[in-house]
Amino acid sequence: MIAIAHLSDIHIDDGQRSRERAARVLSYVNGLSHVDAVVVTGDLADNGAPEEYAQVAALLKSPHMTITCPGNHDKRPEYRAGLLGEPAADAPVNQVMSTPGALYVSLDSSIPGRPNGFIADESLAWLDEVLTTTDTWKPAFVCFHHPPVDLAVPQVDRIRQFDESRLAQVLARHSRVAALLCGHVHTAATTTFAGLPLLIAPGVVSTSLLPFEPNGDRGWEDGGPIDLDAPPSLYFHILHDDGRLTSHLRVVHA
Repeated sequence: MIAIAHLSDIHIDDGQRSRERAARVLSYVNGLSHVDAVVVTGDLADNGAPEEYAQVAALLKSPHMTITCPGNHDKRPEYRAGLLGEPAADAPVNQVMSTPGALYVSLDSSIPGRPNGFIADESLAWLDEVLTTTDTWKPAFVCFHHPPVDLAVPQVDRIRQFDESRLAQVLARHSRVAALLCGHVHTAATTTFAGLPLLIAPGVVSTSLLPFEPNGDRGWEDGGPIDLDAPPSLYFHILHDDGRLTSHLRVVHA
């Protein structure tokens, strides 16, 4: 059995609020002994400033293996320097990490200067190679920020990942992929993409409310579209020995 803590959209800035909420969730996760990996699917910094990544790096110190990916609020050069200890560069930030039970592949779906998402051809070629050659006996989780499908959340659907058929073509060649993990939506959601589970973590910094109407102009759950007062939450994904996947939502109160 594999247990993954999946959180997203911590949006660390120069204020106390985002740091307190992220610290609350991460302290809870770090206190658990049976977590195989922590996955943080983007928007780690709110403005992409070096001092924000210094705070993110301190918050993400964990006894568990931790893998991240950039979101549309992140900036690639500062992300590389502040979180990965690499020279600043504008190229997509892609990573792969392994635990005894699974492989975790992190893809950069960000477009510098734009809120919507796109996975570059070079990143897709790299994903194809990793899934073909790396720890091939292990199930793989593919992680990115922007969901590649509409989710009936209008303000997010307009800035989701586009040209997603190219990603679907790569995934179709690799039956080892157990699930896709992403963020960006600021609400927990589950759906499918390319015949695989697409598991969307809630936002730590805030919660998106649902419109329940196609145009999103009326019918928000409670005023909408964003709830800043709801407590932060995260997903736990359990991959069972028989290949079944179970997801549990946890709210982390003060």
